[in-house]
Amino acid sequence: MLMQSPAQLLASLSEQDRQAWLSQLSTDQLAALRYNWEFWARPTQLEPEGHWRTWLALAGRGFGKTELGAQWIRKRVKNGAKLIALVAETQKDLEEVMIPRILTVTPAEEAPDVRYKPVRLRWPSGAVAYGYNGTEPDQLRGPEFDTAWVDELAKYSKARDTWDMLQFTMRKGNPRVLVTTTPRPIPIIKEIMAEPGTHLTRGKTMDNADNLAPSFMEKVVSKYAGTRLGRQELDGEIVDDVPGALWTREMLDATRVEKAPQMARVVVAIDPSGTDGDDEGDAIGIVVAGRGIDGRGYVLADRTCKLTPEGWARIAVTAYYEFEGDRIVAEKNFGGAMVKSVIRTADAKVPYKEVTASRGKAVRAEPVSALYEQGRISHVGGFAEMEDEMVLFTNGGYMGEKSPNRTDALVWALTEVMLAGQPPARDTGGKVAIPSTVGGFRR
Repeated sequence: MLMQSPAQLLASLSEQDRQAWLSQLSTDQLAALRYNWEFWARPTQLEPEGHWRTWLALAGRGFGKTELGAQWIRKRVKNGAKLIALVAETQKDLEEVMIPRILTVTPAEEAPDVRYKPVRLRWPSGAVAYGYNGTEPDQLRGPEFDTAWVDELAKYSKARDTWDMLQFTMRKGNPRVLVTTTPRPIPIIKEIMAEPGTHLTRGKTMDNADNLAPSFMEKVVSKYAGTRLGRQELDGEIVDDVPGALWTREMLDATRVEKAPQMARVVVAIDPSGTDGDDEGDAIGIVVAGRGIDGRGYVLADRTCKLTPEGWARIAVTAYYEFEGDRIVAEKNFGGAMVKSVIRTADAKVPYKEVTASRGKAVRAEPVSALYEQGRISHVGGFAEMEDEMVLFTNGGYMGEKSPNRTDALVWALTEVMLAGQPPARDTGGKVAIPSTVGGFRR
């Protein structure tokens, strides 16, 4: 299959042949080329033919997924679509990514009027688009649509709920949904791929290399090409869980909840990186977890960041008050004294505890992993970046890039609220023994 666009083929001609072709076009035809998507698009970016309900475009970063989505919406409006849903991961993405791209690809005479809060786009043809985000699936209860563009579904904290709610709205005319996303091996993406009414398009970052900055190609593509992360983010592959991982996607999804019960105890755990917050250093892991009055563990928030010590200390202290924490815990071995100092500077009243890493990361993580296996830990909502780290943890160590600071902080937090003060795990022939009960309630 030819993978180049007509524009790329024209660019590959000699200067003489290129000018000869362009000279055949009138001034109006030349001007029209700017908005002629069939001229600029690679074949994989064009709407597939045939009968389908969902077009799933799984592609790497920089492939041109957002351009594809905006151009598809423009075409749907020209072909008579009237009721459109635009669904982004967050409201910010909706307003700063999807809408601006739709306006960029549309000639002035066709452009919609835009209103924010709530988001509404109205075209001269009478078509109307309504904006939604993946953090509030219930927004999709009630309306009905003939067209929907869902951007970066694999990153949504409530991907399944958002997708399910959207399906009930697609009931006008001959409804069609476009999903543009960099893949992650979450169940809902795999289910959409397997549905009979899905047309799957795959793409790589390199497919669009002509339109990407040389600095991006040099710094990002060359660095991650061939790695597991690169296969997902650049090549658009569904990279399944690592064999022998301490956590799996299915394990995390099985006990996920939308709301936590009343907490008996809450801690904020910090995994310091020893860096000053620059882009080259590791992130500072900050995770909030608690034990509910039902005795189960709940992961409440991931506030991991790349900031100066003063900056991440404020983040941790703010989380402590927001979730009515009992204390902040941090590893003593690496930067512990500095962590205590900056936390005390940020707020001297916050209770603080140092914890000691006497064993390796994987060994520390095993008892916490066993709690997950027993179904005793729930994530309240989704934590995409942290969960991407977790499924790369094996008994032999961490298989991912850089340092798994989010997961390290998670392990410290859950150890403190679920296992601290309990007898150490016994040797059970390779299986980790976890106490069957935990006690204590918040005073």
